[in-house]
Amino acid sequence: MQIQDLPYPDPGVPDARSGPRFLWWLWRNQLGGQLKSLAWGLLHFVSVSALPFCVGLAVQAAVDRSGERLALTGGLMLLCGTGIAVGDTFLHRTAVTNWITAAARVQQLLARKAAQLGSGLTRRVAAGEVVAVSTGDVEKIGWFVEGLSRFTAAALTVVVVGAGLVVYQPSLGVVVAVGLPVVALAVLPLLPRATRRADVQREKAGRATELASDTVAGLRVLRGIGGEELFLDRYRRASQEVRHAAVRSARMWSLISAVQVLLPGLLLIAVVWHGIDLARQGRITVGELVTVYSSVMILNYPLRHFEEIAMAYSFSRPSAKRAARVLSLERSTATDGSRGAEVPDGDLHDPETGLLAPAGRLTAVVCGDPDAAGRLAERLGGHPAEPGRSALLGGVPLDELPLDSARTAVLVQDKDPVLLSGTLRELLDVPSSGAVRASDALAAAQCEDVLDALVQGSLGAADPMDARITERGRSLSGGQRQRLALARSLIADPEVLVLDEPTSAVDSHTEARIADGLRRLRSGRTTVVFTSSPLLLDRADRVALVHEGEVVAVGMHRELVDGEPRYRAVVTRETDAEKAATGEVMLLETIQELEEIEEIEESA
Repeated sequence: MQIQDLPYPDPGVPDARSGPRFLWWLWRNQLGGQLKSLAWGLLHFVSVSALPFCVGLAVQAAVDRSGERLALTGGLMLLCGTGIAVGDTFLHRTAVTNWITAAARVQQLLARKAAQLGSGLTRRVAAGEVVAVSTGDVEKIGWFVEGLSRFTAAALTVVVVGAGLVVYQPSLGVVVAVGLPVVALAVLPLLPRATRRADVQREKAGRATELASDTVAGLRVLRGIGGEELFLDRYRRASQEVRHAAVRSARMWSLISAVQVLLPGLLLIAVVWHGIDLARQGRITVGELVTVYSSVMILNYPLRHFEEIAMAYSFSRPSAKRAARVLSLERSTATDGSRGAEVPDGDLHDPETGLLAPAGRLTAVVCGDPDAAGRLAERLGGHPAEPGRSALLGGVPLDELPLDSARTAVLVQDKDPVLLSGTLRELLDVPSSGAVRASDALAAAQCEDVLDALVQGSLGAADPMDARITERGRSLSGGQRQRLALARSLIADPEVLVLDEPTSAVDSHTEARIADGLRRLRSGRTTVVFTSSPLLLDRADRVALVHEGEVVAVGMHRELVDGEPRYRAVVTRETDAEKAATGEVMLLETIQELEEIEEIEESA
């Protein structure tokens, strides 16, 4: 896989049983790229490590005054230099490719999982953690995956050079062969503590990211209640905890780096000390001493990759653990379904509550519990995040349809819809029947002032459709975001449209016009609206009251207001005290009527 071929046609099915298993799965799925990186890494490191042999041969040739050997050594050095340049160039290319493709694979997996789980994802995993996994954690995972092949090349080079020195000069080669494993493995006792500190740092950083994400998302509400300083203090404390944890982690990695510098230095001193003694005794030549000395000095370069891979694993392991936890989440129903890819039509029925939405009619649903209303709306869309009995469309269980077919048949708009950044044209470019024009949907959703606001906020955008929408539509008010989301749903023109509180953030005059536009544009289509607004309820063909998980009353809005106290309590926001007061007034009126009847009878 090359960078220009991204994204993957299919990122695959990850092994999400644990963080290390997930890292191993990523590495195996990049085997071709990893082998290329290993080959170029070997060429680079071996060429670098061969230079000391060339230098030693050149020194000895100069001592022996052999021009032929000096020229041959010059050719070998030119060859090594070419190998260093070519190997380093293509090693960097393959390493960056492996890093980017690994990160892209993880991001595709996370995006696919988010699309499969839908709103159930943030119910099971905090939104801040999802953001942390899909940004910083992805980079750290890619770092370890690409660094593994470079580390393997460095380790093989160290083994080859150590064996070559034993063969080339046994007296000094044995010292190097004994010292190299000590140098390479000396940091192992420090790694568990460094890993624990890195885990603590990543955990605290994840909490700080989650807190920042939640604060930004609720900034408008915080300003309304004057809670900015409170949450800023919380984030300030969280960021300080991250800083302290990062400092403690950096101290440990500094110690590891110091060990990686100290021990090779001590090995170099030992080699020089012993080599000088051997040279005085005449057991080795000056060229051989220079070769061994230079080899040990050059070995510091591949040995540094031992520290890098340890650091990469320590940082990527908790990141991979978090990614695996998200990727291991499953829906309560299979997304491929057990039926063919069909789009049924007919009445929409929920067996759990008994709710029935007749085909082609506007049905309003009143539910006193907002959370229960959200779960019911999700269940009506098929394939809900929580297990339960499937909703039926035309008698066909939606959970038995493939997820794409269920989404085509029933579109559910959450009470907090998300607007993606981009132009308005891009926002409204959604799969649709083509029967509803964008202008008609925007007019029905009463978006005239929204279009004006977008044009004013976008430089050089004369056409409102070319005006840009900021991330999550944060530059717009809550009511404006709601209306744009409603227009997007109306353009899709699904067979069944389920709206959860689509007008909760707009004023009553605008809400009345939206109710008329919704009824007009969705004429002949099945529409279910979860609301407690009298303006919407009064324009519905039928209204259903859901109380304690089941439909307890069905009728017209005015009928239910007059005859169903539970319905009236939800719609009019009547409190217990108001109910008691209403009951007392009715009792007094009844007593007064009885007294009047008695007076009439006595006078007669």
